[in-house]
Amino acid sequence: MKAKDYIDDLVKRGRYTFSSEEALSALGTQANAVYLSLHRLKKQGEIATPARGFYTIIPLEYRSLGSLPPEQFIPALMDHLGLAYYAGLLSAAQYYGAAHHRPQEFQVFVARNRKPIKCGAVRIAFIARKNVGEVSVQSFNTPAGTIRVSTPEATALDLVGYYQHAGGMDQVATILSELGEKLDPDKLVAAAKSAPVPWAQRLGYLLEFVEHNTLTDPLQEYVQGRARDYTELLPASERKDAQRSARWKLIINADVEAEL
Repeated sequence: MKAKDYIDDLVKRGRYTFSSEEALSALGTQANAVYLSLHRLKKQGEIATPARGFYTIIPLEYRSLGSLPPEQFIPALMDHLGLAYYAGLLSAAQYYGAAHHRPQEFQVFVARNRKPIKCGAVRIAFIARKNVGEVSVQSFNTPAGTIRVSTPEATALDLVGYYQHAGGMDQVATILSELGEKLDPDKLVAAAKSAPVPWAQRLGYLLEFVEHNTLTDPLQEYVQGRARDYTELLPASERKDAQRSARWKLIINADVEAEL
């Protein structure tokens, strides 16, 4: 079997990813010959290598992208690497109609730091979170299978906790104004249990700031029972005239502007 026949056969079976080990086993020739054939297909734009030893097959409709869309190969790549993961932040917000602007990179949470991936026009950023396996997720269908995405509630907490990766606190507030329609008050409390308490303090304040007040009472009870100290809305800000919110045990040390 030639390398071209091999990838065509995979596509017929609905598969668009494969590993170098699978190709070597299927083609049954010397490794150097196999890699030369795969390199030729890569130069022709028929396959791509977003990670070492891992290949994607690129259908004609994605040739200009130079890659499969990330949601169609991330699950297989994470399985290949043996890593727990979920799509989060702006990428997750997209699934709930709340990204506001199309993200420039696909954002994936993993347990440890990993270098970003650049494959054609696709950019993938990895964000480290130690307890990645404890975060609430749900599955979404893709043309290549399913992908794990943080729930709306977990997404809201991550946006506050990793606001630097979401375009800043103003952008977070804007997204929350749209994401709020998908949030469940009790699920917010459940999601908060796998996140630092200051995230819940900031999230509660921001949800009320964007006028989603009906969501916050259970979260506020959780904060009052768990928060030992006041925390800052914007970490590391040195604003001296900050007001305080007793409801959220929060120091309002930043002016937030949201596009409502």
